[in-house]
Amino acid sequence: MTNAIAARGRLTWLLFCGQSLSLAAFILGSTVGAIVGAQLSGRAALAGLPTAVYLLGSALAAYPAARLMERLGRRLGLTLGYAIGIAGALIAGFSVVARSFSGFLWGFGLMGITRGFSDLARYAAAEMYPPSGRARAISLVVLGGTVGAIAGPALVAPMGRLAMSLDADALAGPWFASGGLFALGLLLIGFFLRPDPSDLARQFASGSQAPVSPAGPVRPLREIMRQPETRVAVSAMVIGQLVMVMLMSITSLHMTDHGHTLGDVSLVIMAHTLGMFGLSTISGRLADHIGRAAVILAGAGLLLAACLLAPLSQDTGLLALALFVLGLGWNFCYVAGAALLTDSLTLGERGRMQGSNDVVVGLVSAAGSLQSGVLFASVGYANLSWISFAVTLIPLLLAFRLITMRRRQAEAGVSVPVSEHQTAQAE
Repeated sequence: MTNAIAARGRLTWLLFCGQSLSLAAFILGSTVGAIVGAQLSGRAALAGLPTAVYLLGSALAAYPAARLMERLGRRLGLTLGYAIGIAGALIAGFSVVARSFSGFLWGFGLMGITRGFSDLARYAAAEMYPPSGRARAISLVVLGGTVGAIAGPALVAPMGRLAMSLDADALAGPWFASGGLFALGLLLIGFFLRPDPSDLARQFASGSQAPVSPAGPVRPLREIMRQPETRVAVSAMVIGQLVMVMLMSITSLHMTDHGHTLGDVSLVIMAHTLGMFGLSTISGRLADHIGRAAVILAGAGLLLAACLLAPLSQDTGLLALALFVLGLGWNFCYVAGAALLTDSLTLGERGRMQGSNDVVVGLVSAAGSLQSGVLFASVGYANLSWISFAVTLIPLLLAFRLITMRRRQAEAGVSVPVSEHQTAQAE
């Protein structure tokens, strides 16, 4: 068991590096995705279609990816995801060269499938740790997004110049670079993520050095969702994602409509990215120290504050602050929600439920991205913010109710183990 405890720190950093590489690959392509979509289709109205296909691929892959990892383990599952990403990036790059819009959509869609696999890395980290350290492990993997958010856009211009030097379309360069980043991730995870995080999770659960099969019955999805902890966790991640995507995706258009420069837009999006990823270790420590529900409550409060701040003024500084708070609120809900969901499930239930949750999160991302434009055009930015405000009340109230329920149980001296997390705490 001592060797297993020593190994999990190394494995967590490997997952961090893999997430950094994959996020850099995704953002590298996504930065020019709309431009490529408009050029290859010949219609500006179809510029957003590639991103929608990418998000749909991510959503549809999440559940089968989780079930596959349940059977094969995290290492083989993540390695397969990177292999699909390499194929998708190469198809997208060659499609740009060949001026094939349909081929480009297929390639970007395959990269979306890879996203469905790679996002499960946070659960791979969480399951290696006891409840007291799970949120910090998740937050470290999420922190890898900071590296990706910086490295991805920074590689666009040099990769474009490299493609031009080889007599290829400049817009093809980022996609081939994405393929290279996925290849590095495949080598890193495929060769070095040993022992498998799933095996460590079973060892810690059983108290044995030898891997064991998940014990206990697997409850129906309906029964799992009746747990207050599960409802709070799922609502935090799903609604946090919806509100973040709706406001973030339309703010750049809102700014350019009011005369802001691309430099202003870039500053605001950079502030948002910093809020999403830069303080992940803080949210993880808070979730482990003061509780998942309390951090989700704080995250929902931050999302509400962002919805109030965003439409107040056209000042770049205030918009940057609003988008930073929006990203931070999403991070609190995402990290604490993932930890709380893991806490509320047995080993045998995690693959199915985590995959189902990520399917919903992915579909919500796609719908939110598409719907934000419709709402912006019909009711305006301020009313879109108010709609987002109202939706955010759901996780806030659910988290508050859970905190109140636990406090009353503690005052009454009642212990109700709902999950492995609470059982471990009781012990």
